[in-house]
Amino acid sequence: MNASSVSSGSPPCPLPRFPAGFLWGVSTSAYQIEGAVDEDGRGRSSWDVFTGERGRIKDGSDARVATGHYHRYREDVALIKELGVGAYRFSVAWPRVMPDGGPAVNAAGLDFYDRLVDELCAAGVRPVPTLFHWDTPQAVEAAGGWLERDTARRFAAYADAVAARLGDRVDRWITLNEPAELTLLGYGLGQHAPGRRLGFEALPAAHHQLLGHGLAVQALRARGASGIGIANSHGPTWAASESAADREAAGLYDLLLNRLFAEPVLLGRYPDEELTAALLSGPVDEDLKVIGTPLDWYGINYYQPTKVGAPDPEATGSAGFAGIELPPGLPFAPREIAGYPQTDFGWPVVPAALTELLTGFRDRYGDRLPPVVITENGCSYEGVEDRERIAFLDAHLRALHDAIAAGVDVRGYFVWSLLDNFEWAEGYARRFGLVHVDYGTLARTPKSSYHWLRDALRAQR
Repeated sequence: MNASSVSSGSPPCPLPRFPAGFLWGVSTSAYQIEGAVDEDGRGRSSWDVFTGERGRIKDGSDARVATGHYHRYREDVALIKELGVGAYRFSVAWPRVMPDGGPAVNAAGLDFYDRLVDELCAAGVRPVPTLFHWDTPQAVEAAGGWLERDTARRFAAYADAVAARLGDRVDRWITLNEPAELTLLGYGLGQHAPGRRLGFEALPAAHHQLLGHGLAVQALRARGASGIGIANSHGPTWAASESAADREAAGLYDLLLNRLFAEPVLLGRYPDEELTAALLSGPVDEDLKVIGTPLDWYGINYYQPTKVGAPDPEATGSAGFAGIELPPGLPFAPREIAGYPQTDFGWPVVPAALTELLTGFRDRYGDRLPPVVITENGCSYEGVEDRERIAFLDAHLRALHDAIAAGVDVRGYFVWSLLDNFEWAEGYARRFGLVHVDYGTLARTPKSSYHWLRDALRAQR
């Protein structure tokens, strides 16, 4: 559908002006939008297997078609161009490029990304590929997946193959997307693929993902690539009270969800030596030299803060992690954040927490923190006339500008997401897109938020 088919929504007042050269973009991931899971030699992924298991996906759906992006990418690139952003963050599907996880390369799979990158370049949009957004080749998963050290080596070989094909037109790369979520939800709690319930014994998956990241950085640099970063998920952790027990619980949660994934990359060390010794094996010190290979920029996916207290079965306002019930016996308990509006996903809308997060990173990591890019920020709301999403984006961009004004070196911002899509274990029940997708016909309809953002970006020029 033509991008002018829905009337524009105007913000209450213009956004503050962002620095010259600031990079605006939108994000997607391969498994959530591509479909075509059985076409052109693509191999099966851990998510293909997971969605085929009864009861795993809340609405019983799968991503065999998703939004049909594999066949409609030209239409989607046209929407990106009309939106006026300078970059498109997409992910490359490892099983499409290496059906068995390597070493054999599927030329037809790389051909698709070749065409996509060419289309983006012709539209004047910078391609920003993410090499891994959770869709592990099933052959690799069957061999142990990210619990096995060898997966990091396989991933580096895959990164090399992608860079060899696309590197002449790509000047910004993302190695991994949200290793914390794959570790926690995929291997720890069993809520995402591969559906393992290992609790704290899932932590080797974190280490091996980070090692894969470091090896991929080295492989990309060996191919002459620059502009390399990672997309880690982060949010402030708030203690439920000032009590010592609540503060200790919040500190442990922050260590596991934030510091465990930031500090090996930024500082070349894990934040807790005792935890490292207890849960990781192998040449960890040598691995950390690889993991800490300097980056050109650091990507942050931000959605919400988390309030955490000591475990208390009688506490009011208890909550799971991002709506997922946690098992008993954990040394912390997320609590409800009251007093803020919520998205349709039930997530609190706290724009000021983005400023808090960014200034906190600057204060904690100082000159070890490279320039930051917000690689995801967005919300789930129903409807094409999505005024709530406009208010969300407007408020978060103002909070981002506050962080820049406070001295944080932020170089870009990517909205999640361009399109409504397959929202992992939620199926198609949540809509994060600037563009509405009719899942029966796959017709695209730009929402009011799309038009608002287009107009807001025009005013930045």
